[in-house]
Amino acid sequence: MVKHHVLLAAGLLALAGCANARQTSSGFIPDARPATDFVPAAEAHDEVTGPLTLDLCIGLALANNPDIAGGTAQAAAARHQADISAAQRWPTLSAVGSYGHHLNAQRLAPASGPNQPGAYGRDLFGGDLVLAVPLYTGGRISSEIRASDLLRRAADHELVRTWHELRFNITSVFYAILGQQHVAESVAFSHKVLGEHRKRVEELIGAQKAAKVDLLRTEVRLASLQQNLVQENNRLDILKRVLVNLVGLDGSSLEAGIKGDLVQPDAQEPEVDMAATLDAAYASRPDLLAARAATQAQTEELKAVRAGLWPDLSLQASYGLKALGHPSSAPAGSDDYEDVGQVGLVLDIPLFEAGRTRSAVRRERAKLVAQQQKLRKLELQIRLDIETAVLNMNSSLERVQATQTAIDQAQESLRIEREKYTQGKGTITDVLDAQSALVDSQTSYYRALADHSTARAQLQLATGQ
Repeated sequence: MVKHHVLLAAGLLALAGCANARQTSSGFIPDARPATDFVPAAEAHDEVTGPLTLDLCIGLALANNPDIAGGTAQAAAARHQADISAAQRWPTLSAVGSYGHHLNAQRLAPASGPNQPGAYGRDLFGGDLVLAVPLYTGGRISSEIRASDLLRRAADHELVRTWHELRFNITSVFYAILGQQHVAESVAFSHKVLGEHRKRVEELIGAQKAAKVDLLRTEVRLASLQQNLVQENNRLDILKRVLVNLVGLDGSSLEAGIKGDLVQPDAQEPEVDMAATLDAAYASRPDLLAARAATQAQTEELKAVRAGLWPDLSLQASYGLKALGHPSSAPAGSDDYEDVGQVGLVLDIPLFEAGRTRSAVRRERAKLVAQQQKLRKLELQIRLDIETAVLNMNSSLERVQATQTAIDQAQESLRIEREKYTQGKGTITDVLDAQSALVDSQTSYYRALADHSTARAQLQLATGQ
């Protein structure tokens, strides 16, 4: 009899495996994981030897930035949730133990024939292997599997988008630092030149060729330049700290310095093809791909909840032993233990649940509408991002060209005004105005260079590159 039940249980397991094979071969389970260009770093680095280049900053951020670490963990959680959902299509096998004490003696096992004697007792022990196989769930399991896999894909795309945004933020701050360094150097150089001019004014006053008020005006301008220099250096220090924060390092890395060059833009840069750029963004931008996957996942969630209106059919089987603790009645030839087994179909038909499932369906449908509108908003935002990046590129390019010419003119103007003042043909006000114009032109030029490099990175971010 034991052998018979063992064979029965083995047959049920084989049947479950066949049923699962038919289910997975239907093709509704997507491939395991989409290929991405993001590979998390194995370990973080806290020490930096040498100056920080742009590539080094990006590499360090991949290992140290908490947003990347958190996004990686969220993507891993989504993959585990997909594994949990996929496990629903497999049978479950569990071992169940039981003990019961009864007021009246109970028969160890049901009689299998008329007038069959049996053993009785008040304490019953049991141990069973229980097998459950889902046969029909109205599409709930398959929909939940698809939804979880789509959400896993969405998490992967969101992680890639987080990485793209971090790279852009690092790039923009890095170029802002390069531009700010040139601005601070320009102000410092102007302060030095004006200091030399102050000595010349003192010499002219000694020779009675200049008034003392010229020296006062020069000193006022020197004080103003000193104040500007302090402000520009403070901005530079803040930008460096922002960069270190994005990279995920501590403040000690500031001592390493920043190494890089601002690239002079090509005056004949080709115009951006808006239609082709938009098509590329719609095809590859990670946050849009994540939103699309989330919308599809919500559609599957709606199907899974709607499946609750349909019956559930499952195969259930068990096999095990029952034993009496202290037999109160045991006829001759009977044992105080018995192996028992059963197999059957269980049909669960929802008849009345106070509208719970239908309310859940309406809730998921409302979530789907909200997700669809979120997707539409993102598509509109992508167009705005690209147009903004293109306008910023064109504007910064024009600013670079204009200020580059203005620097040459301001330098020549300052030279002429200083010579005129030395010869007694000009005023100190003209010299100070020319010197101020030169500083303004240099500041605008270097910031325009940094803005153009940032705008190029902004366009890459907008298109998902």
